[in-house]
Amino acid sequence: MASTVLEALAARQLYVALQPVVNLRKREVFGYEALVRSSSPLFRNPGEILKKAIEEGCLGELGRGLRAMAVSACPRTNLFLNLHPNEFDEGWLVRPDDPIFVHDRHIYLEITESVPLSHFRLCHSVLKEVRSKGIYLAVDDLGAGYSNLKYIADLAPEVVKLDRDLITDLPRQKRLHKLVTNLVRLCEELNAKVVAEGIETKEEMKAVLDTGAHYGQGYVLARPAYPPPLVSWACLD
Repeated sequence: MASTVLEALAARQLYVALQPVVNLRKREVFGYEALVRSSSPLFRNPGEILKKAIEEGCLGELGRGLRAMAVSACPRTNLFLNLHPNEFDEGWLVRPDDPIFVHDRHIYLEITESVPLSHFRLCHSVLKEVRSKGIYLAVDDLGAGYSNLKYIADLAPEVVKLDRDLITDLPRQKRLHKLVTNLVRLCEELNAKVVAEGIETKEEMKAVLDTGAHYGQGYVLARPAYPPPLVSWACLD
C-alpha cells in the first residue's frame, strides 16, 4: 500500500471526480470542476491529501499530476481546476509543458478568495504569466468567512464562485437574497460571470435563478463522479 502522496498518485489511489458547472439560462453543461479524491485508507478526505503533500514538499507535483488526469478525463470540455495557495511557491504551474496549456477548451484556475495577503504579490505574478497564455481565472469561495472583495477588483477574474454559505438560506432570507443579487450585478459590472456553488435543493435553485446568477453547481444537479456524471435537469423546471 502506498505510504506517501506521490506513491498514491502513481498507484492511481488518488484521482479526480468531476462535477458539472451548468449554464442556468441555456440549460447546458458549461464545464466540469475537477476535485481530488482518494481510494486509499491513508487519506480520509481531500484536506488530508493536501496537508500530507505540503508536509512531504510535493504539492506542486501533486497539482501537476491531478491537472494531467483532469485534462485527460475531460477533452473538449471547459475545466475548473483548484489551486492551493502554497502552489504559488513552487514553479510547476508555469512550466511550458503543463497539461493546462494543451487542453482544447478553456481552463479556469480556481483560487480561494482567502489567499493570504502574504501570497498575493506572488499569486498575481504567476497568474499574470499563465493568463498571458490563454488560461482564465476563477475566484472561489466568495462569502465563506472573511471576504476580501478587493481581490476581485485586483485580479479581474473571468468567473466568481459564490460559496454555499451564501446559498443555504437564500430561499428564506430576503436581505441575503438582495445581497447575492447585488453581488451578481457587481460581478457583471466587473466583467465576471457568477457560479452559485453548493445548490442542494430545488428551492435553493429557484432562489439562485432569481438572483440572476449565470451558472450553478451542486448536488441537486449532479454529485462529483468519474466518469463525468449526467445532470439532473428537473430542478430547473
